[in-house]
This record gives sequence, structure tokens and C-alpha cells, in this order.
Amino acid sequence: MAKLSVNVNKIATLRNSRGGDVPNVVQFAKDVQNFGAEGVTIHPRPDERHIRYKDAYDLKSEVFTEYNIEGNPIPKFVDMVLEIKPTQVTLVPDAVDAITSNAGWDTIKHKEFLVEIIKEFKSNGIRTSIFVDPDVKQIEGAKETGTDRVELYTEAFAHYYSLGNKDAIKPYAECADLANELGLGVNAGHDLSLENIKFFKENIPGLLEVSIGHALIAESLYMGVEKVINKYLEKLK
Repeated sequence: MAKLSVNVNKIATLRNSRGGDVPNVVQFAKDVQNFGAEGVTIHPRPDERHIRYKDAYDLKSEVFTEYNIEGNPIPKFVDMVLEIKPTQVTLVPDAVDAITSNAGWDTIKHKEFLVEIIKEFKSNGIRTSIFVDPDVKQIEGAKETGTDRVELYTEAFAHYYSLGNKDAIKPYAECADLANELGLGVNAGHDLSLENIKFFKENIPGLLEVSIGHALIAESLYMGVEKVINKYLEKLK
């Protein structure tokens, strides 16, 4: 069974839109874990427009499952991760002005940088993952960096699957096969939803973890958070 990690960025966005502390990000993270989620994901950005760096520290003692911190490894981010020591750090090559993650790493071009930063995280006992496009060359490049896992960027799959094109899964399955062969763990995230998660999971060999935020929160507006989490857990079996 692939683990479900709930990205709580959207809860922070809602909180920040009104000021104050409602909804409370830490309480929401505790609740989703109590409802059965096996991890909590955050993705702080330099402008702190949703998750704030303070949230990352506040969550440290409250995440009793797996704590995954995503982000572009700028110095401030690296220092924070090394202080908090989450279960996993997921490296994402976000531009400063990106609305959301929109591309994976070029693991070949940025090999030296990734090798250095991954070594630092791993020497501090933090599992590492690299956000990558579904390209076998990037999987091969990821292996050379020393990372523990790759996170497949699933926006393209979700888009084409919604149009009825199930063949969109093929490059992801091919990359997962190669990652398994190379000894890399496989995570996935971006635009996965109740509509597509079962098909995705059934066709991705060795899938270890999915990180879902936007869709899960949107679906919860209609069905409730606990019910939605249980639906995801059922589909991920």
C-alpha cells in the first residue's frame, strides 16, 4: 500500500487570506493523521504566501507519522530542514514566482549541486527525494546524485487522464520500473485526485508515497476531510 501524505499548504493559504490563525495548520495536520493519513507534507516558499517557516517548526513536534518538507534548496530552506530534521526532504526546482511546482529537476545538468546538497541531508539522517519529470534519462541522472527516492511529477498524467487518455500512464510506469531496478524509491505528486489515484497506483510498480493537497482539500469541501482521507486510503490499497 502506498502511503498518503497530505499537503497542508492550502490550509495555510486560507488562514493567511483572513489573518489570524483560523484554520489552524498544526491542528489540521494532527487531525488528518488521526483520520488515517500516513504523512504530512508542506512546501514553504520564500515569500511565505501559504506555509510559513514558523509553521514548519511548529509542526515538528506534532507530526507523529512522516514529515515531508518540499522546496527549492536555497540557503534559508536548507538551514531550516537541517534544524528540523524531517523524515524526508523533497527537492523541487521552483522559481521564486511560481504559483505551484511546474517542472522537475534536470538531474544531469544539476548533478554536482544535487550531489552536494543530498549528501548534506543524508549525513543528517534525512531521507531525500528529487522531484522529476517522467523521463528515464532523468531517473538515470537521479541515481547518480545519491538520492533515496524520486517524486514523479504527475501533472501531465492527470491532465491527459481527465481527457480519457489512459496511455498517459506509460512514461510514469516506465520510469517507476527503472527506478525500482536502480534501487530508487518512487513517490508521486501533483494533481492526483480521487478520480485518478486508483488507476495511477495500480499501474505504478513499487509506488511508496503520494503527496496530495489541492485536490484533497477541494474534495473535502463537499465530503468532509475524514471521509475523503478514507476514500484515498481505500484506493491506495
